Amino acid sequence: MTDENPIDPFKRAVASTVRSMAGDSELDVTFSPEQPMLRGTKVRLPLPSRSLPPEEVAAVRGAGDAYALKLAYHEDAIDRELRPGGGDAGVIFEAAEQARVEAIGAMAMPGVRENLGAILAMRCKSQGLGEVKEQIQAPLTDILGLIVRERLTGDPPPEIARRAVDLWRPFVEAKVGPELDRLKGTLRDQRAFGKLTRSILTGLELAEEYVDEPEGDEESPEDSEQEQAEGEEESEGEETEPSDSETEKKDANEADEDVAGEMKSDDSDIQDPQETREGKRPFRPDLPFSDVERWDYSAFTTQFDETVGAEDLCDAEELTRLRNFLDQQLAPIQGVVARLANRLQRLLMAQQNRSWEFDLEEGLLDSARLSRVVIDPMHPLSFKVEREMDFRDTVVTLLLDNSGSMRGRPIMVAAMCADILARTLERCAVKVEILGFTTRAWKGGQSRERWLNEGKPAQPGRLNDLRHIIYKAADVPGRRTRRNLGLMMREGLLKENIDGEALIWAHSRLMARPESRRVLMVISDGAPVDDSTLSVNPGNYLDKHLRRVIEEIESKSSVELLAIGIGHDVTRYYRRAVTILDAEQLAGAMTDQLTALFAGDDGPTPQGRRGMRQRAA
Repeated sequence: MTDENPIDPFKRAVASTVRSMAGDSELDVTFSPEQPMLRGTKVRLPLPSRSLPPEEVAAVRGAGDAYALKLAYHEDAIDRELRPGGGDAGVIFEAAEQARVEAIGAMAMPGVRENLGAILAMRCKSQGLGEVKEQIQAPLTDILGLIVRERLTGDPPPEIARRAVDLWRPFVEAKVGPELDRLKGTLRDQRAFGKLTRSILTGLELAEEYVDEPEGDEESPEDSEQEQAEGEEESEGEETEPSDSETEKKDANEADEDVAGEMKSDDSDIQDPQETREGKRPFRPDLPFSDVERWDYSAFTTQFDETVGAEDLCDAEELTRLRNFLDQQLAPIQGVVARLANRLQRLLMAQQNRSWEFDLEEGLLDSARLSRVVIDPMHPLSFKVEREMDFRDTVVTLLLDNSGSMRGRPIMVAAMCADILARTLERCAVKVEILGFTTRAWKGGQSRERWLNEGKPAQPGRLNDLRHIIYKAADVPGRRTRRNLGLMMREGLLKENIDGEALIWAHSRLMARPESRRVLMVISDGAPVDDSTLSVNPGNYLDKHLRRVIEEIESKSSVELLAIGIGHDVTRYYRRAVTILDAEQLAGAMTDQLTALFAGDDGPTPQGRRGMRQRAA
């Protein structure tokens, strides 16, 4: 044992403690420099150095205690049932549940309370809560867990985070103070605690109210409805057969009809090419979205969708405050973006400058060439005519992804770049529209509630409430809508993203414009995601629809479509696209894309995209 590593006894002691607290003697506890984690029956803790400094000892013990308490007092099945779908609401729900299990251990064991307090202080420091000076600098996702912990244990937040918590406390208390007071009474009941947490999230407008599944779920109501439906089909049919075979026959017949229909359509195209050219078909394939009924995409209901102006989602005073915060945060890079925008402006102005045609037989006398007449009296007079450059009137739409994954620096930079480029383009007589897209709720909202109330019909299609936001209309001057972009900084605005329908919406607005040239630039950081829709449809349902919409626009529309992906490869969707790795590169990518477009290029090639990335970097 003389060669034993000095930290081995410490690791054995911690592993033994974790197994004991978790009540699982077979728990696999390892130590690694990688990220700590809990997965199933495997726990990975931070690897301490040989000198065992106090802060590392606290980190290892605190992480071990937290994981052990979660294993002992947390049930995954209840969590899956009650947890809201994704985004900020899901993060806060998880933080509250972790605070619950840690509170159980902290109130029973003083040593555990000390360990958990030490690692919590380290976590707050890494999140930058000690540098917070304004409420908006401290995300509610980081703060609410601290407030829940305080209500459960009575311990104040770590000293480094107290200012951040105090900035949010009046807002949280006013919204959900009574619900927070009731949390301690549900400490040992995960289900009751989870439902109360959902109520808190609803009060903060971060999640829809939790609705229990219909009462007959335990008795399988779908089974009874299926049996009733099968009974009706059997009574209407000529023969009574087992439901399985009946379903198989029905599927086979439908498949045969689809194949036959496709063959018939193909045959008609082959036999009557002249009819196709003369436009006698019921659809107009030369226009985008003319055969949308055949896309195998639909919305369960559009009753709860909304298209709304940014000023209608927030009062003027808060919009002004959010805009001021946005300006303060992005002050260091405004100069860079302005320089890039000026480069684009010079290009546009050069294209719009007038020029002259010389050596004409009529027009304005060209005095600069009179010397030739003096030298040679027989030389004819030279005339000139002013000619305007061919610069078509243009409108540009910037469509910004307002999903939860854009939260933080990406949405800040996107808002600021959109603002500066809009003002730049307006100076060049190019009208600009700034739009955003998200959903009204996490995990379905009122659309999902209606679907549940109607008995969960199969294949409901899109199952969430859309929210399309107009930050700046094309005909409104940028100075009047400048503060609207601050809305993107508002807590709780960014939710899920359904890109396909947002593209159709932005495209339809562009097509209604009188300008002869229309440009649509999409800025996104991920593929379309909506938990409610994807939970009851094929996994590629939204992705497939987005691809079809892009194909229609690129192949059939006069709108010029561009895309920029932030940390997300959009080149697999869009023909003219570029992917950047950091939001700080967005200004360079936007100006490069528009510069290439207005310079007459067809868009960046793969080699050009790499060059743009290098220039942006």
